[in-house]
Amino acid sequence: MKTIKSILSGCAALVMTASCSFLDVDPTDKITPDAIFASEGGIEAFLANLYSQLPIEDYAFAPAQGFLYNYGSVNNNGAYAWNKTDDCIGSQHQDAGGDSEYDWWTKGYQLNNNVNSFFGYIEDLKNASEETKNTLLGEAWFVRGHIYFALAKRYGGVPIIDKLGTATDSSSLYIPRSTEVETWDYVLECFDKASEYLGDGDGQARRANKWSALGYKARAALHAASVAKYWDQAPLSGPAVDQALVGGFTPQDVERYYTACSDACRQIIESEKFSLYQATPDTPEEASKNFAELFVKPNEALSECMFIRGYQQVGVNFGHNIDNWLNPAQTAGAWPHPGRSNPTLEFAENFEYYSNPGGSGKFVTYEGDAYDYLGWQASRKYREFDNPLDMFADKDARLSAVTILPNSTWKGKTIVIQGGLITTDGKLVNDVGTKIDTPYKDAEGNVFYPFGGNAQSLFSGFSLNGGNNTRTGFGFKKGLDPEYVAKGADWNQSTEDFIDLRYAEILLNYAEVYAESGIGDEQMATDCLNATRRRAGHMDRIAPTLQNVLRERRCELCLENARTWDLVRRREYHKIFSNYRRGSLTPIFDLRTHKYIFVREYCAKTNNVTVTTKRYYKSIPGIASNGLVQNPQW
Repeated sequence: MKTIKSILSGCAALVMTASCSFLDVDPTDKITPDAIFASEGGIEAFLANLYSQLPIEDYAFAPAQGFLYNYGSVNNNGAYAWNKTDDCIGSQHQDAGGDSEYDWWTKGYQLNNNVNSFFGYIEDLKNASEETKNTLLGEAWFVRGHIYFALAKRYGGVPIIDKLGTATDSSSLYIPRSTEVETWDYVLECFDKASEYLGDGDGQARRANKWSALGYKARAALHAASVAKYWDQAPLSGPAVDQALVGGFTPQDVERYYTACSDACRQIIESEKFSLYQATPDTPEEASKNFAELFVKPNEALSECMFIRGYQQVGVNFGHNIDNWLNPAQTAGAWPHPGRSNPTLEFAENFEYYSNPGGSGKFVTYEGDAYDYLGWQASRKYREFDNPLDMFADKDARLSAVTILPNSTWKGKTIVIQGGLITTDGKLVNDVGTKIDTPYKDAEGNVFYPFGGNAQSLFSGFSLNGGNNTRTGFGFKKGLDPEYVAKGADWNQSTEDFIDLRYAEILLNYAEVYAESGIGDEQMATDCLNATRRRAGHMDRIAPTLQNVLRERRCELCLENARTWDLVRRREYHKIFSNYRRGSLTPIFDLRTHKYIFVREYCAKTNNVTVTTKRYYKSIPGIASNGLVQNPQW
């Protein structure tokens, strides 16, 4: 017999959207597994607890604070994970890949302990049907797969604990780390087991099914394959390496991980259970609208969404804060700290031009552009625009879907992003410390301001007063609710669901495996790559080269936290962030011509940032008491 206390032991704060109906069963101190799982409501309530603790890097995740960071005061200054990559920079903070990021070791093993209990409950069931037992087993394996995937990609090889320990059996309490290869193999085994036990799901994206399990297997296998292939790009040394607790991969491991990813993707693709949302738009404008809608209303796009974390209620431990932190200053309403994630110049240049498929996406700012970061130079002949939005003509529609561009419309307002002006005597005024209400006159005596307005509510760019304006020329838009209105300084008022796994990733995973290894079918890889491009309005097909696939991946999966782990698994973090500064595409208004020009420059008031190879594995906590071998460089 299990008591309520033992059933819920070790749980973190519960974030449950289903009611805890099983707590009302009488007597309340002696509840059997059969009583808990006798009804769909009881099953959903129990599983809601487990699902709520899944390590999903969603809108309520912050690298320094952890998962489900939606307490009463969520003051992390909007420091989302994408701000730590070359895709974005915080308007107030510029850090990237810091060593103080969230440590998930303890939480992971707490949840693993709950899952081990869960397996025990399933074994004790006497009255449940085989179908119910199989579903529960599948979901238990699914959660366990998530746990060890989150641990493996942070720590490498970890202790694999698949049963509850007892105080009288020290061998069950002190389990050494498995090798990194063994740990990745176990992650894949967990998702394999989950897919074997689970059914099709019948369009349900908030609970695990066979296809979401295979999808996560594909993601994990691709991560493992990349780490194995690119290990030598960031070699480490020390006892953990000597014992293969990190590293220790062979060429055969690389091949079988790529094969595992390819096979899982192929199963999903050939099932024909999924398709891209609005896959064949007629125009780039339609493509932009469709792509933006996908992330605001994912439950209307279940053909593509394979696993969703749902948010149904506002308030502490329920909602999240993406709309508060990330709206531009002009649409912040009563919220005092908006504009905290700014997509970078480098991010925007990753998107192709329709007229140059597969080619460079760099912006040409002046005749003979050398693509340097020297800022405004009086001797250069700059391209001039009546409307700064014209700079982005012919760009991949996804750029306008996920970012707020200068002079674009958002929530019925024209968003003013201006990084200075050129006076009538040819001088540049663009110091971000300039007073926003300092007036400058054109030849006719009309008054203009360096940032496009003389009050904070009238513009959204470049003044660093309060840290509420973009410092890159781009605002964050992906997933923001166009109907959201801030309620004062209240936290956790957003309820947009988060898509953690979607069909587009499966297509691109298959294409990447083929580009990296030749495993799979060339025609299928070509189709997969060009399907997401077609949904973005591209009519030309390009080959599945590695360069093409990685560029497409960065465009399609942008600002969903994929970039962080792509930099880690491919061992590119330390290469990019080596004395690195992110760039800005700065619109400037010329009082002499009443035209806009753009200059390429480094983000103002930022320093060079370096990420070391220490970043690839986190510190193992508590080694003085648990006797585990520490990771390199810690």
